[in-house]
Amino acid sequence: MENVNFKKEKLRKEVWEKMEKAGLTLFPKPCFGRIPNFINADKAAAKLKMIPEYKNAKIVLVNPDSAQAPVREMVLRDGKTLVMPTPKLKKGFLIIKPENVKGKERFASTIKGAFKLGEFIKEVPSVDFIVEGCVAVDKRGHRLGKGGGYGDKEIKLARQFSNKPIKVATTCHSIQVVAEVPVDVHDEKVDYIATEKELIKVEGE
Repeated sequence: MENVNFKKEKLRKEVWEKMEKAGLTLFPKPCFGRIPNFINADKAAAKLKMIPEYKNAKIVLVNPDSAQAPVREMVLRDGKTLVMPTPKLKKGFLIIKPENVKGKERFASTIKGAFKLGEFIKEVPSVDFIVEGCVAVDKRGHRLGKGGGYGDKEIKLARQFSNKPIKVATTCHSIQVVAEVPVDVHDEKVDYIATEKELIKVEGE
C-alpha cells in the first residue's frame, strides 16, 4: 500500500508536469517545487469577491507565493488590511495597511514591496479570511501544497489567534482541481476554490 506522502508527491509531479506541458505557468519557472504561478491568476483572484466572508473581511491573510500576488493586490485595493506570512515563516508575518500603500498596491503585493512597505509582526492578528495557494485541490476541500507544510501551519496559527471561525479559500488554475487529493490528519481543508473559470463552494463531507 502506497503511503500518503508518496501519493502526494506523485500527484504534485503530475500537476507540475501537466501545467508546464500545457504552457499555463508564469514566472517563476519552472513550476516544479513551487505553488505554480499561472495564466489568468488575476481572474481567479477576482472570483473571491463573490464570497460573503471575503466581502465582509477587514483583515485578510494571504500566502506569499507569486500565484497569489493578484489576491494580495486586490485585498489592498479593496481597502482591507493584508497579513502576509514571510517565506517559510522565517521572519514571522508582515502586516500591510491599505492607507499606507495608496497608489503602490501592486508593489506592496510583491515580496520585495511587502518587506519594504509592511510592518513585521511576530504574532498573527485576528484575521477574518484566509487565502492559500495550492499545487492541487479537490472539490471536498482537500488542499495539496508544495510539501513544506507551511500553508497548513499558517492556517493553524491564524485560527489559534482568532476568536471566531475563519473561512479559507484557495486560488488556482482549473487544471489543478483534481478528483482526489491524498489526505493526512494534520491537513487543513479549504472552504472555497476560486479558478479562472468558476468559484466552487466546498460542500460538507
